Amino acid sequence: MAPAWSQSENAFTMNPVDLSLQRPVPATGPDRTGTQSLGRGVKLMRMIAARPEFGWRLSDLAAACHQDKATVHRMLTCLVEERLVEQRASDRHYLPGPLMYELGLALPERAQFQRRAEAVVQAFARRMAGVALLLLRSGNEYVCSVRAGTLPLSGLMVHPGTRRPLFSSVGGVAILQSLTEDEVRGVLLDNVEQEIARRGTGRLEALQRMRERSGRHGFGVNLGDVVPGLHAFAVPVRGARGDAFAALCLMGPADLYGEERLENVRDALQTTAAVLAADAHKFNM
Repeated sequence: MAPAWSQSENAFTMNPVDLSLQRPVPATGPDRTGTQSLGRGVKLMRMIAARPEFGWRLSDLAAACHQDKATVHRMLTCLVEERLVEQRASDRHYLPGPLMYELGLALPERAQFQRRAEAVVQAFARRMAGVALLLLRSGNEYVCSVRAGTLPLSGLMVHPGTRRPLFSSVGGVAILQSLTEDEVRGVLLDNVEQEIARRGTGRLEALQRMRERSGRHGFGVNLGDVVPGLHAFAVPVRGARGDAFAALCLMGPADLYGEERLENVRDALQTTAAVLAADAHKFNM
């Protein structure tokens, strides 16, 4: 039986496959041509940024973007010329280009926050003896900003620069808990479609369990729901406008973070998240 997705006791419940079929059909016509082309180019750059080390083969990138190879190749040629993308000589894989980084220099306050966040998250990971992550919200996805801690966790494949759908991480779930029902529905429509396209339906029940468990506890809680033996917890980090622009996560094995430690873990997360929120206000995040 396909799982249903519920935001809370009084919120909507939807079948994930139904969600994948309810994506809005984009408007067509000559007045949309330029906007659609720009949107395809942005989607292409987001995909490339999601695999900064391994990169993409042309065929895989075209499939992931649901575009034909000829169209994607034309866009890549332009992006390479503009230095937003580069092609590695050894395997011809496409990678983020230097202009992506250079454009980010126009936001110095975010760079200052990043440096401060690295110190705060590293201290938190040491204090809690686990692995800590700071995940930034990026539309319907998250991108890992900081990973700290030396605890070996083979099931945790998230590093700085990793980009994935919000609902696939306990940190993303914590951010979803801060949104309105309409906002959550829009995110899930996109996230379920991404999940089914990339992995099929095999993980949907596990992801639902994580979200339901988090709903019962009032913050992000994953007690081995997605990766057996890996426990993870998260709370949102709010910016100057009050929106949850990030999530602070703590992860470790079940014997280190058992269910009996939930209250202690939540308090520690919230204390450190408040420090990060104060820094975010200082740097106009």
